Amino acid sequence: MTLDSSFSPNILIVGCGGIGGVLAIRLLEKGAQVSIATTNAGVREVWTSTGPLLNGRQQRVRLPSSQVFEQPCDAAQTFDLVFVAVQPTQIEEVAGKLDARLKRQGRVVCLLNGLCEDRLAEHLGDERIIGAVVTWGARMPQPGHYRRTSSGGFLVGTLHGRTDQQLLSVIRLLEGVGPVRRTENLRGARLSKLTINCAISALGTIGGTTLGRLLVQRKVRELGLALMREAVAVAVASGVQLEPIAKVRLERLVARSPSTRPLTVATQHAALLALGSRYRKLRSSMLAAIERGRAPAIDFINGDIVRLGAQFRVPTPFNQAATETVWAIFRGELTPGNEAMSHLSRRSRELCELEKVEMSVA
Repeated sequence: MTLDSSFSPNILIVGCGGIGGVLAIRLLEKGAQVSIATTNAGVREVWTSTGPLLNGRQQRVRLPSSQVFEQPCDAAQTFDLVFVAVQPTQIEEVAGKLDARLKRQGRVVCLLNGLCEDRLAEHLGDERIIGAVVTWGARMPQPGHYRRTSSGGFLVGTLHGRTDQQLLSVIRLLEGVGPVRRTENLRGARLSKLTINCAISALGTIGGTTLGRLLVQRKVRELGLALMREAVAVAVASGVQLEPIAKVRLERLVARSPSTRPLTVATQHAALLALGSRYRKLRSSMLAAIERGRAPAIDFINGDIVRLGAQFRVPTPFNQAATETVWAIFRGELTPGNEAMSHLSRRSRELCELEKVEMSVA
């Protein structure tokens, strides 16, 4: 798909790591008007000199320095669309800098994991926020060098559930990157993705290797299912209807309730193995952040489940243990791998006993 001349929004992509970088390349290939903002000086240098690489191949999408910024506020122009692809830990800082660079009818598209649309809306208003749940993976092993690690597309919607011209424009743009499905239940889609991320992001960070290598281990899958089960329980308690992700109905995968017949233990493990196969090359971006000395986004993933669990009185000992374990890794108290995974198991057991919760694993 090549964009026609009547469809040419001025676009800014804030955050040019794996997801943001691949998105920028694909949109530029389709003829979109794209600028980027990234605090990574090495990334800015690549984009304005040799141009980025994707899957080992040089891309012909080099940008002039007038379209590459350190911060959104450095841009002189205003934008019709701003795609935000930073780490969740940066969302508050970025949100405060977007209003002046956004046209009056402009929209901000949130590509982050977690529940960051609400955080953006606090600064910019509900009506200006579009959520795009990313169902594919990418990483940046070195500045400006990108690798797409899994196939997939986007689940796109608004906080108010309505469809307008801006949403249709975003969908049209993203169809150049992957298949797009529109949803009127953005919060349900976000909580579904958050449920999966509670397992894959936390375990990938704690396990210290790719998801494919981790999920072949039954004990790791048991922990993953326990993390996801708590997230589903929180969603049910909050009254949110979870959206299927990659054709998976999460209620059947992990829930135990009279109204939802759960899958058998064997089928639950098979489903998690399939997830591991699909994202087998994925290496946790939180682990990469820790290795670069940056604070992990665990409070926006498992930590959000703990926060919502407290709000709706749902015990979340596994997610609490995962949150604590990742912070211990960041502080240098634990090493990712067997040591940290054993700590997660022990701490989960302690918290289950403390909260008088049955430590059930599939």
